[in-house]
Amino acid sequence: MEDLPGSSKVVVVGGGIVGCSTAYHLAKMGVEVTLLERRKLTSGTTFHAAGLVGQLRSSANVTQLLGYSVDLYRRLEAETGLATGWKMNGGLRLACNAERWTEVKRQATTAHSFGLEMHLLTPKEAQDLFPVMQVDDVVGAAFLPTDGQANPSDITQALARAARMAGARIFEDVKVLSVDLQDGEVRGVITTAGRIACEKVVVCAGMWTRPFCAAHGVNVPLVPVEHQYLITERIEGIPTGLPTLRDPDRLTYWKEEVGGLVMGGYEPNPKLWRDGSLPPGFHYTLLDTDFDHFTPIVELALGRVPALETAGIKQMINGPESFTPDGMFILGEAPEQRNLFVGAGFNAFGIASGGGAGMCLAEWVARGEAPFDLWAADIRRFGRPHFDTDWIRKRTYEAYGKHYTMAWPGEEHRSGRPCRISPLYPALKSAGAVFGEKLGWERPNWFAEPGEPAQDIYTYQRPNWHAAVGREHRAAREAAVLIDQTSFAKFALKGPDAAAALSWICANDIARPVGSLTYSQMLNDRGGIEADLTVVRRARDEYYIVTGTGFATRDFDWIARNIPTGMNAQLFDITGAHAVLSLMGPRARDILQAVTRADMSNAAFPFGTAQMIGIAGAPILALRVTYVGELGWELHIPVENAAGVYAALHRAGAAHGLRNAGYRAIETLRLEKGYRAWAADIGPDHTPDEAGLGWAVKMGTDIPFRGREAVALQRQSGVKKRLATFTAAPDVILYGRETIYRDGARVGWLSSGGYGHTLGCAIGLGYVRNPAGATAEYVLSGRYELEVATKRVPCEVTLRPLYDPAMARIKA
Repeated sequence: MEDLPGSSKVVVVGGGIVGCSTAYHLAKMGVEVTLLERRKLTSGTTFHAAGLVGQLRSSANVTQLLGYSVDLYRRLEAETGLATGWKMNGGLRLACNAERWTEVKRQATTAHSFGLEMHLLTPKEAQDLFPVMQVDDVVGAAFLPTDGQANPSDITQALARAARMAGARIFEDVKVLSVDLQDGEVRGVITTAGRIACEKVVVCAGMWTRPFCAAHGVNVPLVPVEHQYLITERIEGIPTGLPTLRDPDRLTYWKEEVGGLVMGGYEPNPKLWRDGSLPPGFHYTLLDTDFDHFTPIVELALGRVPALETAGIKQMINGPESFTPDGMFILGEAPEQRNLFVGAGFNAFGIASGGGAGMCLAEWVARGEAPFDLWAADIRRFGRPHFDTDWIRKRTYEAYGKHYTMAWPGEEHRSGRPCRISPLYPALKSAGAVFGEKLGWERPNWFAEPGEPAQDIYTYQRPNWHAAVGREHRAAREAAVLIDQTSFAKFALKGPDAAAALSWICANDIARPVGSLTYSQMLNDRGGIEADLTVVRRARDEYYIVTGTGFATRDFDWIARNIPTGMNAQLFDITGAHAVLSLMGPRARDILQAVTRADMSNAAFPFGTAQMIGIAGAPILALRVTYVGELGWELHIPVENAAGVYAALHRAGAAHGLRNAGYRAIETLRLEKGYRAWAADIGPDHTPDEAGLGWAVKMGTDIPFRGREAVALQRQSGVKKRLATFTAAPDVILYGRETIYRDGARVGWLSSGGYGHTLGCAIGLGYVRNPAGATAEYVLSGRYELEVATKRVPCEVTLRPLYDPAMARIKA
């Protein structure tokens, strides 16, 4: 056996498919890499995976990642000489009721948006592809010809051989005991065979990742869950080359294997495996089968493939798989520890993800950033609730049970709630609030009036909250609304170098006088938008930063990592110190002036400024800003004063038509104004000029900032995509991901979609792409259609806000 090296640039911990893929891609990039596996390659969970490989997800970039896996698996056998079991036999997905059929048709449109081939089939056409199934209850089906299946162990061994061929060193039976951290920096790993010095560690240890990383102060929210499937003996009449089959209304999946069938499913009452501890020596080990627990899945499956009833059962598999609270895998550099990376929690689609996840992790490790925006899978999407194992288990239990249920628009999780609540939660609940949840925070989505059911009723048609949101929307446009936005993430940056540090990180000019409020993006070296937020200068050496609820961990990490070395500036998360009430609408000034002695006139309190004011005995930081396109203020209130201020505002507002409003009204209002949302319309793959936000970049100054060179270069060469606003008939229902056609050719997809209650039409935002240049003239000159659930509908395009009469009020 080769001796363990004394040093390696990178050490990968774990020899499953993701670890071997990461080592392979690092080695192909010329990075010195050593992979350490505590037992044998694949012996954790990879060896018992079912091996289905599907590609379509709701995220374009996760779909791209999965598509890369398919491309890699196609060529791997030729590269290594090892069989992989890869078969591109296509994938079928069935729909057995009208709402599921709508979901499948919308998925087909999403596939078209992302460039995937996907065909809708009749029940008979689906049966022709999978002749052993009954289709009496099938409404329709979808077929993706480039999906397939693989042998998990063979694929992993092929990746390991290819990694060795490229220069990676792989050692089995070497257990990593700990990461050697010195002065907060990764210096090596301690193993059962000695120490290896290294600069970076990549933990791809499956269900062992959470306890291993926790020992080093890194939180990885995942839970092992028992997952069962069976393998039949040969069944007469089963042809080779059957497509994989997903039957979500029966909670089951199928694939052909050596003339028999593999059948598994996702039960609504999963069994979480063990309670935070893993047995020593667990490898190449299956759990005891629980046929009683699996029986309901079998009964559902028999209705689809009756031949299962008489088939011999070759093997029943029960193995633990890592699942996460939101059903998406976890990638990236840990926010708690630089140079420690994670690839884990693959929710039983690790084989489908393995090739692409390894590629992305390798790029992240070698180049300091992912090859494209992977926010959906980013480890920084988690926050405070995800440190609690009990909370994680509750949410993961729910997520597993929803694996094959309908993915409703606007659907909220039910488990682990309430977790984080505003001081106004009881008052809002008694006022009819229907809450959603983000990063553990309870947030009012909409308000039911007396006699209306105060609950979400999900559908792909107009939802039951549509009229209620319309009431709140109109109140914001015509009178005023009060919105509890306490969940905003709030940071303080302090120190003698705070202005200099933030000037480097922010694309807009934040070195303005005390009391100034500035909207700014934060850019990467490619000019992509890593964050967009509000910055208030509180003092010469202090800034108050406000960003979106879900971005608390990510944005804090981005700012902290980008404070230039040697600068004296400290960042603090002060989210819990202040409640936030947003008072918005043309009567906002009248209401506010009635409860404060401060002068709220435009002359005394202009747009884009912040001041301390007093209301009901509370010292309040008032921010003159808007995300709904109306006159308004965000009121940042000490938590202990929130209830009193809320009551005072409602008393003063009663005569002015003040209403409570929720986050769903914010969404419809911002669409009418064309305001961008990070993680939907803008992100690391989009630049300010592409997004129509170039006005917020300080290119007219000589102040250096991260991303400046990329912005300057793009302004010389022009943009290849441009964000535009689209409108369609009021009966068209847009959710995002609908395909954009210009003069009959596909040019992009909607990043956001909804309804404009003021304008009375469907509204969507989306990028129009053109490799030769997406000029304003190009965008505005075409004839446009949107594909909605596979049907094309006419639409109009504009580069201007749809609703602009409010501008005079916003800044008056």
